Amino acid sequence: MRKPLLISCIALLWFTVASSASHAANYTAEIHYFKLPAPQPVQTGDQIEVLELFWYGCPHCYQLEPIIDKWLTKKPKNAAHVRLPAILRDTWAFHARVYFTFEAMGLVDKLHPKFFDELHKKRNRIRNKEQLIPFLDANGVSADQFFDTYNSFAVDSKVRHSQLMSRNYALTGVPTMIVDGKYRATASSAGGHQQLMDLVNFLIAKAAKERQ
Repeated sequence: MRKPLLISCIALLWFTVASSASHAANYTAEIHYFKLPAPQPVQTGDQIEVLELFWYGCPHCYQLEPIIDKWLTKKPKNAAHVRLPAILRDTWAFHARVYFTFEAMGLVDKLHPKFFDELHKKRNRIRNKEQLIPFLDANGVSADQFFDTYNSFAVDSKVRHSQLMSRNYALTGVPTMIVDGKYRATASSAGGHQQLMDLVNFLIAKAAKERQ
């Protein structure tokens, strides 16, 4: 009685692998992913840049974070992950500035996931500096030191760069992944959050081949 079940399981496994391979082979430009009108510079040298464009206020970006974290544990060795807070509206600039301040202070690993949790898990909609202070206090960060960095020329420059690149990447929403400064993909175009990372792997391989 067990032999047919074993055969069925093997057949199902083969079908799943074959379907995945077939799907990967059938990604279509301008449907599943989009080539940027003009290639943009990357900052990862010989590695293929996988740029994550996000907004702290976006629930879909929050849902994608654990999937990206899992992907990072087994990503292709020739790829490097980079984050960039997108600015599609003026109101997004505050959250972008918060991220760049975390980055300048070496606090991304500590506070990036906690800030996402604060907004979405705890539903504490932090939209200005005054609302941010209790979060900083709770995480042992000096508000005076934080806002000195927040108002710095270096962070100002990064905010302006983010506004420029959000236009150059022809963003229509977040989360969006840009692979090697050439290809744009979203969860919507890929068919879901996990499917997006499968598509990213496909685009990494495509970009690496094109670099040869």
